[in-house]
Amino acid sequence: MTATDQAPTRAAVMALREERVGVGEAYDFLDEKRLLLAAELLRQLEDYARLSARLEDLTHTAGRRLAAAVGHHGLEGLSVYPAATLAGVRVDMAQRNFMGVTLVETALAAAPAEPIAGRAAANPSPEAGQCRAAFVELLQQSAQLAGVSGNLYRLQAEYRLTERRARALENVIIPEIEQALRVMGTHLEELDFEDAVRVRLQARK
Repeated sequence: MTATDQAPTRAAVMALREERVGVGEAYDFLDEKRLLLAAELLRQLEDYARLSARLEDLTHTAGRRLAAAVGHHGLEGLSVYPAATLAGVRVDMAQRNFMGVTLVETALAAAPAEPIAGRAAANPSPEAGQCRAAFVELLQQSAQLAGVSGNLYRLQAEYRLTERRARALENVIIPEIEQALRVMGTHLEELDFEDAVRVRLQARK
């Protein structure tokens, strides 16, 4: 049953006024929450833009160093060049809660190590070493960017949900309660007027 369906009694008016206070407090909380979420979204977007720009620079650098390594070893020679081992490499995540949203900071716990023993390069070169270092740095930057990207998705989803709830209270629930209070108030005033007229008529008799 909606507010407008309730019987116009003084008890109903008092209950609606209490409900209006509670709904108003809920709206104030949601309004403050969406402002804080928007501010955090902007901060995370700045981090994303900064990390993305850095990642793009590293991508170009890695491409140039890869071309230099290919020029020195040839494509076949570089394809058999011992790769760095990923043993011990993991992604560390530091989590924090922000307005009900889990935000994480991600980073590689360790850089890829040199090839395991017995797999040393037969024809090592500075070009190949620089190429490996460039892609390691690219991997590290990607790990940081992945955390910020996930934060943005979660913050955006929470902001949209909060925005829908706030607008429902602002545009539907609160106006409905206020309309019901006006209707009930008018009806009770009419009843009071009728009672006053009835008392006067009884007094005249």
